[in-house]
Amino acid sequence: GQFGEWSLENLLSNILPAGTFKLQYEFKDGKKVDALIQMPDYGVPIDAKFPLPGFEAMINQENETERAKLKKVFQRDLIKHIDKISDMYIRPDEGTLDFALMYIPAENIYYHAITKSQNETIDILEYALNKKVILVSPNVLYAYLMTIVMGLHGLEIEKQAAQIRQKLNSLDNSLVDFASVWELLGKHFRNAQAQYDVGGKKLDKLSLEFKQLKD
Repeated sequence: GQFGEWSLENLLSNILPAGTFKLQYEFKDGKKVDALIQMPDYGVPIDAKFPLPGFEAMINQENETERAKLKKVFQRDLIKHIDKISDMYIRPDEGTLDFALMYIPAENIYYHAITKSQNETIDILEYALNKKVILVSPNVLYAYLMTIVMGLHGLEIEKQAAQIRQKLNSLDNSLVDFASVWELLGKHFRNAQAQYDVGGKKLDKLSLEFKQLKD
């Protein structure tokens, strides 16, 4: 469990931007999930604990008959854990999506968890999907997180584009206002020029009359 949490924390912190995930996220009833990826409108819970003893017993067993029996024990452990994740962490009423991720911190364990031989009746992968629990290994989770990063990048671009559009609209309104003021100022200048020309003519006439009177 500690190794799974440590591995999950490293993946999240190395790939996702700060502030887009939270470790040991606590729900309203006090239950905690190992991590929650926090998107703008929803969250994705991730459980990193894993029933390892059953897997170790199966791998270390050399007798094929006994190994097959231990494989069933391993699968039962998986089913119990899948049920736990489905019941405890999928909470759309608290902002999560209607599925959760079950992080399996080793590729070989993940392989044995999802593969089904011809003699086996239990399909763990199908069972998990029916419970809306997605099994992910480090490589699968990496790909999933990179998809999220691309989505976050797109959201940031969209946010910046919206801000640019808002500033352009504001600038357009300012230009319209300035053009109105400029036009009014131009009218005042033209009127002033006309009055100046009229005044100049009157001044010339008065100057002439004054000169004549003086003479």
